[in-house]
Amino acid sequence: MLEKLVNGFESHLFRNRVWVILSFILMTVFLGYQASQLKMDAAFSKNIPLNHEYMKTYTKHQKNFGGANSIMVAVEDTSGDIFNPVFFDALKNVHDQLFFIPGVERSQVKSLFSPSTRFTEVVEDGFAGGPVIPADFTTDEYGLGVVRDNIEKAGIVGRLIATDYSAAMVSAQLMEFDPQTGEPLDTIAFAKQLEEQLRGQYENDKIKIHIIGFAKMAGDVAEGAKGVLLFFLIAIAITAVMVYLFSKSIILTILPLLCSLMAVVWQLGLLTVVGFGLDPMSILVPFLVFAIGVSHGVQMINGVRSRVVKGQATKAASASAFRSLLVPGGVALLSDTVGFLTLLAIDIGIIRELAISASLGVAVIILTNLILLPLVISFTDLSKLSSSEESEQKVKQIWHKLSQFATPKYAVVVLAFTAVLYGFGYQQSAKMKIGDLQGGAPALHQDSRYNQDTFFITDHFSITTDVMSVIVEATPEACTYHSVLERIDQFEWLVANTPGVESTASLASVAKRVNAGFNEGNPKWQVLPRTTASLVQAVGRVPTTSGLLNGNCSVMPVYLFLKDHKAETIEVVVDKVKAVASELNTDEIQFKLASGPVGVMAATNEAVSDAQLPMMLYVYGAVFVLCLLSFRSVKATVAVIIPLYVVSTLAQALMTWLEIGLAVSTLPVIALGVGIGVDYGIYILSTMSGKLSNGMPVQQAYFEALVERGSAVIFTGLTLAIGVSTWFFSALKFQMDMGILLTFMFLVNMLGAIIILPALSAIFWRNPK
Repeated sequence: MLEKLVNGFESHLFRNRVWVILSFILMTVFLGYQASQLKMDAAFSKNIPLNHEYMKTYTKHQKNFGGANSIMVAVEDTSGDIFNPVFFDALKNVHDQLFFIPGVERSQVKSLFSPSTRFTEVVEDGFAGGPVIPADFTTDEYGLGVVRDNIEKAGIVGRLIATDYSAAMVSAQLMEFDPQTGEPLDTIAFAKQLEEQLRGQYENDKIKIHIIGFAKMAGDVAEGAKGVLLFFLIAIAITAVMVYLFSKSIILTILPLLCSLMAVVWQLGLLTVVGFGLDPMSILVPFLVFAIGVSHGVQMINGVRSRVVKGQATKAASASAFRSLLVPGGVALLSDTVGFLTLLAIDIGIIRELAISASLGVAVIILTNLILLPLVISFTDLSKLSSSEESEQKVKQIWHKLSQFATPKYAVVVLAFTAVLYGFGYQQSAKMKIGDLQGGAPALHQDSRYNQDTFFITDHFSITTDVMSVIVEATPEACTYHSVLERIDQFEWLVANTPGVESTASLASVAKRVNAGFNEGNPKWQVLPRTTASLVQAVGRVPTTSGLLNGNCSVMPVYLFLKDHKAETIEVVVDKVKAVASELNTDEIQFKLASGPVGVMAATNEAVSDAQLPMMLYVYGAVFVLCLLSFRSVKATVAVIIPLYVVSTLAQALMTWLEIGLAVSTLPVIALGVGIGVDYGIYILSTMSGKLSNGMPVQQAYFEALVERGSAVIFTGLTLAIGVSTWFFSALKFQMDMGILLTFMFLVNMLGAIIILPALSAIFWRNPK
């Protein structure tokens, strides 16, 4: 039945090949235009699991307390002392410039020059205070002395002022939409404005500007992603050379490359059609689409070439190769597509876009490389192709030696070694961490400008962007009750003593300091007043602009400032918060995770951890079903899947060894590796299965499979691995990590298909009929 359908389809296509090729050309022109309209898109909301319970708390209170999408600008005086006119003029300019950049939430801009930056002191008549920078401030010696005193009174050293007085901070929250256009905030354009309008204008030999925050990081990643084009061109050049060495024909080199590039154009055009942009992380997908396209194109030209060498006309050889490769190639590409679609199960926008982008690209390859390529080849003249009898014999000798893996004698050794290797890999993979394992932005190298800015701010300030907010929800006016604030104070004290927490802040701790101020600053009075009147007096000194309470005092965040955002640190702190919250939660007061940048990271880490097992089950389930439908044999399906599973386990062990955490950028790699790696086994076993069904011995069936497709399989694995290995030199750390893992998976999956698969076949088909 299937054979009749394939033959009928082939007959129809080759009878109308001119019209089919013209339709492909028209579609390429249309989608090429659409691809030219594609824009970079790095929205903050795509990087977080919006349906996670932490993120529901985050979005619920984002308007009152700001979100995790913030910017921190440290203005450094290179002399090490900020108290000079040049520095304060620069700080004022940076504050004003940031204030007027579209997309900045102006009410949330904080620095020494913010009206909300105030000091309070105890004097004979009670309290006195005012803005840290007085209205009549001048940058003379007297004015700078007043500001120095006010800074110490305000208690902002370590927050807005560096602990060694070498720098000052300007921070701001970002809006989700550009107020001028109403469109979602263009994060990459915003980052460019920060670079040009802040660093570009105000950095000189006396002043240095350090900028961190999601928007700036996204901009730096997008800038580094421009280098992907260079890697893409290098990959095309390397692939072209290798395809030529394989095919010994210029025309058979050019055609699969053109068809694969056409698949990339179609993929990018379809992204625009469905309304997506190109995220810096998914900018690597077009390269993978090109590489996968070439791998299947090589199978096609290998099939055509071998038939032409045996004496067939080009058109007949193309039609015959089409018939023999449509089913195994289609199953392999469908396995890739379904494997990538399993990433949709992960509730993170950026991964879902990557899944759709990769799936569209791979699905398109079925059209460009399995249908268009043989049609185009059929118009060429390959009659001059020939094969050296001597070289063929040498290659057959190699295949004969490899075919011994399909004998019981060698199969037992191979499978025993595989079992040992799997056991080692499984043990190591169990140690794999979820989340980031290094300080700074994990997408960038440690010596990048962004990470150097991060390290400067971490070293010179007590607080950084590594902040987690625990949201305390209570009844209106709850802060006027001693029992509520005492419970918040108890929670803060217990969590503050957790490893990884550098400092904390809450309404309760501030109210205690204010109460001491009302009592001549005596530290013995640094407690929470027990009477409502005294408590109202203490809490009343804390404005809502402080971020410590909302308008009706029903929500009071507790801020946890962490030493870093490494996976282990976040895990320890989150576990402690959950444990303490479970003890202190009542019907009147609830401690809820989480807001702040580290709250977002915690939610993301949990989403990745929860998605890891289901994703693997989905991808292997999809591959199992498709292979079962194709081979109609459980043994054949298991023989394909076992090598894939072993390699996936070893890849996770490699991540542990290289200290690469399982994060948003690395989680899709496993699915990508499985999806692409299955191609090798399908091509080998599709040739073997028919021969085994006819009673041919396993070794002979494997030998003939190698003769027919072995060269193409090994070539594909090497070409894919060499292409992604160039990513080792990328300016982006996550691209380098993906390059290492994909190189490993491409190579080892290929080895699994030509070593482990035949060994399994020797055991499964010991007595062929």
